[in-house]
Amino acid sequence: MFKAALDPSRNFKPLNIGIIAVSDTRTLDTDTAGALLQSLLEADGHHCAGRQVVRDNIQLIRQSVQNLVAEPRVDVVLTTGGTGFSGRDVTPEAIEPLFDKRMDGFSVLFHQYSATTVGTSSIQSRATAGLIGTTFVFALPGSRGACRDAWEGILSHQLDYRHSPCNFVELMPRLDER
Repeated sequence: MFKAALDPSRNFKPLNIGIIAVSDTRTLDTDTAGALLQSLLEADGHHCAGRQVVRDNIQLIRQSVQNLVAEPRVDVVLTTGGTGFSGRDVTPEAIEPLFDKRMDGFSVLFHQYSATTVGTSSIQSRATAGLIGTTFVFALPGSRGACRDAWEGILSHQLDYRHSPCNFVELMPRLDER
């Protein structure tokens, strides 16, 4: 089994990460999944570039993501919520058309990792990810458990420059190559 490692010769590079909770019922005060993501990323040494809540509406979600992506200081956007199968769950429909490059492996790996904590219920998520311009965007389910799984199982490693054999941070300077 593969065991990733942190390369001690590399210095940690903190990223600026924006968080968008997608919900018709939550507010910043009641958004426990977004608050958890903020605490996890800050505990790992990253900076929260802002948190907001937007309604389950394709145009509102899309605009919020585009606004964060347009901020030069934002490296990563995490959305939480709206990835299920109910009629109001439209986060993938909102952001996938914005992707310049889709990250199919994120969904696969998220489901594999999530299945170890919630079993076959993992199939109820349409978690997705991609690159918009030079900003990584990850759409996570709205539960605290799913956000913890995504952060601890995948994102904390891939968003850490010291992670080897490779990580997203070392790719960032080359994302706008043509």
